[in-house]
Amino acid sequence: MSEIYDIGYRHYDGPRLGRGYSTRALTLHSLRGVFGLGRPARSKIMPFALFVIMLLPAVVSIATMALAQQRIIQYSGFAVLMQAVVAIFLASQAPTVVAPDLRFRVLPLYLSRPVSITEYVVAKVAAMTVALFLLVAVPLTLVYVGEVVVDMPGPPATGEYVGSIAMALVLALLLAAFGLALASFTPRRGLGVASVIVVYLLSSASVPMVYGALYSSGNESGAAWAWLLNPFWLVDSVQSWLFNTPPHSIEGSGYPNGPASAVILVVLIGIGLAALALRYRKAAAQ
Repeated sequence: MSEIYDIGYRHYDGPRLGRGYSTRALTLHSLRGVFGLGRPARSKIMPFALFVIMLLPAVVSIATMALAQQRIIQYSGFAVLMQAVVAIFLASQAPTVVAPDLRFRVLPLYLSRPVSITEYVVAKVAAMTVALFLLVAVPLTLVYVGEVVVDMPGPPATGEYVGSIAMALVLALLLAAFGLALASFTPRRGLGVASVIVVYLLSSASVPMVYGALYSSGNESGAAWAWLLNPFWLVDSVQSWLFNTPPHSIEGSGYPNGPASAVILVVLIGIGLAALALRYRKAAAQ
């Protein structure tokens, strides 16, 4: 004999946190994923190993300031100096931000909640931007604190430090937008890593060749534009214009005029964000 129980239906009476909370939660979840937090130990090896590598020049610089009263690292040139490590970090971690959702087809689950495609993309880009920013800004801040504590001759290079921190954020946004866009075109993590690395290697290898070819032909003004093919030198060009820092291209070669570099930078960030949004609109429609 069966019985029917009237358990009723109770409405949700708790706080409604809204769309902003959903976006922040997705951002935090993605940021934790970049550093392997909440995942197996092997997922933490690569991001934290690269973070330690980024800290080593800062430690050496502080020791040099303490022993020889000399600063061997320029704040404005740190990102250019360590660009290979930053690129490896981007290539290894960008697919972990976007690939699982595509591979396991869980994007419709996110969009069934009050999260739009735009908010989803913003959360993913924000998480990768914060991770890259920390990768560059923490060593810079460590060097600056060391310079203040060691009490180097003359005033600390506060202006250069602040400028380098600001441009580290811009660089992180540019790399995050393009890195995630490249990684999102395949649900396979290995292919995503390879695509980001290949694009970086091509942009880095093409700069000296294009610059050398144009310079040897006597087109020095045209050769200066070759540096903008690489995102790190592009941001360094804008930094040199905004904060009057020396260029950190090979042999200190000059960059093209700053406003043009800034326009190119903004356009590239917009292209990366648009490509990522279009990719996810297509994925959500499947």
